[in-house]
Amino acid sequence: MLARFSDGGNPKGVDTDKLLLRCFAFRLGNDNHRSDVLLESAPVHFARTLDQMLAFLKARIPGPDGKPDMASVKAFSAANPETLHQANYIFAHPLPGSFAHTTYWGVHSFPATNLKGETRFIKFKVTPPGGDVTPTRHEGKAKSADFLHADLKSQIAAGDVRFSVMALLGRPGDPTMDVTIRWPDEDRREMVRLGTIVITGVEPNEACDASIFNPASLAEGIGHPPDEIFTARHAAYTISLAKRR
Repeated sequence: MLARFSDGGNPKGVDTDKLLLRCFAFRLGNDNHRSDVLLESAPVHFARTLDQMLAFLKARIPGPDGKPDMASVKAFSAANPETLHQANYIFAHPLPGSFAHTTYWGVHSFPATNLKGETRFIKFKVTPPGGDVTPTRHEGKAKSADFLHADLKSQIAAGDVRFSVMALLGRPGDPTMDVTIRWPDEDRREMVRLGTIVITGVEPNEACDASIFNPASLAEGIGHPPDEIFTARHAAYTISLAKRR
C-alpha cells in the first residue's frame, strides 16, 4: 500500500491554517489491479456542480490589494447556501493536530455490488484508534508551519500508525448526487469494517508525486459515483500531475 497525507491541496498552505483540510489518499494493489481511495477531514464537498465550483472560486479571486471582495463572497454564499456546509462543519469541528489522529471521509456515494448482484451505495470512512485528537489553544500557537509532517514521522518512529477502513451503508432515498450534503443520521449509520491500514514507514515525497491517486481506479464491485464532481475528478487529477512534472 502507498498512502499520501496532505494539506487541502494548497502547496502554499501552512499546517496552522485552521480552515485547511487534512487529506488522505491510499492505493492498494499494483498498476494491473489497483484501488485508489481519496478522503478528506470533512464529510462534504464545498460545491455541488462544476459551474458552482468555478463560481465559488471566482468569487474568491484576490483583488489588487491581495484580498477577495468580501461583498462578492457574501453575495455568492447567500445565493448558494449549500457551499457553506463544508465551512460550517470545519467551524464546528476543530481540525485535529495530527495526520495520524484524524477521521477521514469520502464525500461521494459509491455503488457497491456483492456476489449475488445486489447493489447498495456506500461511503468510505477511515478512523484512527481513539478518534480525533484536537490540539489545545496553547499547543496550536506553539506549532510550526509544517508540524503535521514532522508529527507523522515521530508517530511512525514510535510505532506504527493505524486506521480502520469502514463502509457506511446507504439506505433507499439517500442523496447520492449532491456532495454538499450528508446522508441522514450519517454519524449513526450501520457500518461494515473493510480492513485496517497499518503505516510503518515514510517514503520521499517523490514516491507520490511521480503519479496520481486516481479516484476512478476502484476494486471490482465498486462502481463510480453518479455525481458531477466525481466525473470531473479524473481529468482534473491528470492535469495536476502534468503541472507537477
